[in-house]
Amino acid sequence: MQSVVLMIHVFLAVGLVVLILLQQGKGAEAGASFGGGASNTVFGSLGPLGFLGKMTAWLATAFFATSLLLAYMATQQHSPDLGLPSDEVIEEFHRDQLPLLDDVPAPRD
Repeated sequence: MQSVVLMIHVFLAVGLVVLILLQQGKGAEAGASFGGGASNTVFGSLGPLGFLGKMTAWLATAFFATSLLLAYMATQQHSPDLGLPSDEVIEEFHRDQLPLLDDVPAPRD
């Protein structure tokens, strides 16, 4: 489940980047308003700002939602097995490898 949400999250991120790069900056509006023929555009008289702006808002909302969902899923997971030995194995190793206290010579003063 988490991998599916992560794939959707990545696609939303790429879509956001593409939509943001397609939009014109604020400085281009002044030059385009002097006889630019804005009413003949594909997106209507408002230009692409209305359509691309709404799409960007929807993608950003979905991206935010998947971010929260992935964060929630990460907190609900149990810690993964990292291949570390269990406490019993470590105790057995110490018993086998470390000398007993009776065999250790007393420190000399």
